[in-house]
Amino acid sequence: MSIFLKNAHFLDWETLKFKETNLLVEEGLNGKIQFLQDGAFVPEDVEILDCQGMMVTKAFAVGHHHVYSALARGMGAPQKNPENFVEILQYIWWTLDKSLDRDMIEASALTTAMACAKAGSTFAIDHHASPHAIGDSLGIIAKAFDQVGVSHLLCYEISDRDGLETADKGLEETENYLKYHQGLVGLHASFTVGDRTLQKAAGIMEKYQSGFHIHVAEDTFDETFTQKEYGKNILQRLKETGALDSSKTILGHCLHLSEEEKEMVRDSKAWVVQNPDSNLNNHVGFFDGRNLGGRIMLGTDGMHSDMVRSAQQAFFVGQTFDDIDFSSTYQRFRNVHRYLNENGFTGDGENNLVVLNYKSPTPVTEDNFLGHFIFGLQAADVEHTISNGKLVMKNRHIETINEDDVLTFSRKQALRLWEKMQH
Repeated sequence: MSIFLKNAHFLDWETLKFKETNLLVEEGLNGKIQFLQDGAFVPEDVEILDCQGMMVTKAFAVGHHHVYSALARGMGAPQKNPENFVEILQYIWWTLDKSLDRDMIEASALTTAMACAKAGSTFAIDHHASPHAIGDSLGIIAKAFDQVGVSHLLCYEISDRDGLETADKGLEETENYLKYHQGLVGLHASFTVGDRTLQKAAGIMEKYQSGFHIHVAEDTFDETFTQKEYGKNILQRLKETGALDSSKTILGHCLHLSEEEKEMVRDSKAWVVQNPDSNLNNHVGFFDGRNLGGRIMLGTDGMHSDMVRSAQQAFFVGQTFDDIDFSSTYQRFRNVHRYLNENGFTGDGENNLVVLNYKSPTPVTEDNFLGHFIFGLQAADVEHTISNGKLVMKNRHIETINEDDVLTFSRKQALRLWEKMQH
C-alpha cells in the first residue's frame, strides 16, 4: 500500500533545501516518491498521514552496529574489573558473545531492529559474534530485521580467539550467507586473526566480490601486537589481501593509525566508520578524521541505535580532538547512504523516510537547520518511520510486530544470558 504524506515540510537530505509539498510514497525496494501539489489525484488505496507542522526527510542508517550487545543493558559487573581494553573484551564482550544461543540472538536482533526504527534508522550494517552459536546466526538476525522492516548488511565476526575450528565455522557461516544475501566478510581485528584465517577470509571476499568489515586500531594493543607478530602494520596486512581495493570494505574505529597508515586509508577505496560513544565508554582514545579523507561515516558500535546521538557526540568530542564542524558532522552522518549506493546494496532507496515532530522554540530554516541538527534534534522527535515505502512506526508505535511481546521475550533471554555469564 502506498503512503500519502499531506502538508509535508520536506527537507532534501543532500541540498538541505525545504519544500512545502505532499508526498506519495511507493512501497517496495527502491520504490519512488512523488511530489504532488494540493488537489492532485491521489489513489484511493493509500494510507494518509497528515504531516502538518512536521519535517519529512530521508531516513537514517547505522554504519556499524553490534546486535549481539543488545541484552547487555543493566547486566551485572564482570567477574573481574577490567584494567585495559583487552580485559574489557575478555571479561565483558567475549564472555557475553560466547554465552549467546539462538533465542538470545533472535531477541537481540528483534530489539535492535525496533530500536533502529524508533530512532529513525531503516538500515543497519551489523558486525555479529556468537562463537558457540555460529551456524545460521546471520539468518536469524536477517529474519528478525525483516520482521520489523529494517534493511540490513550483515557479517559474522571471524576470529581465531576461540581456536581455528571456531574460526572455520565463522568462515563457513560467512560463505553460506553470502551465497544468497548481500553482506560483508566480517573479521574481529588484526590481533585476533592469524594469516591462515585472514587469507581464507580474503578468498571469500574475492569469490563473492565483497569487502571486509573489521575493527582497526581501536586500541593501541591492536597496532603493537600486529607489528610485533607480523612485522608490518595493520593496513599493510589488509592491503596485501586486496581489502583496501574494495569500496565495500569498512574499517571500524581507526583511532591509532600512523601517518603512513592514514595515507594508505586516504588512498584506498575503503570506508572508515567512527563510533564516538563506544570509544568514550572503552577509554580507548579519540577519533581524528584529519588526513583520513572524506570517506568517513558514523556508527554506534552496539552502544545504542540512535544515529542522531552518534552525530552529536562526534561533533562535541571532535571540538578538542578532531577537525569537525556542523557541515562535516552531517556529512559523516549521511555518508552511509553514499556507501550503500556506491556499492549497489539494496534497501536504502528514496522511499525510506522519517517524519520528525520537532517542536523548536526557534525558527528552523535552510540556513540554520544544521544548528538544530547538532543542538536540538532527538530520536524522540521521530514520529513516523517509513522503510522501503512501508510504515514500520506510526505515532512512535511499531506497526510490524508486537512490541510488548518482543520485550517480554527479550527480558527473559536477558536473564538467561546474565545467569549464563556468571558460570
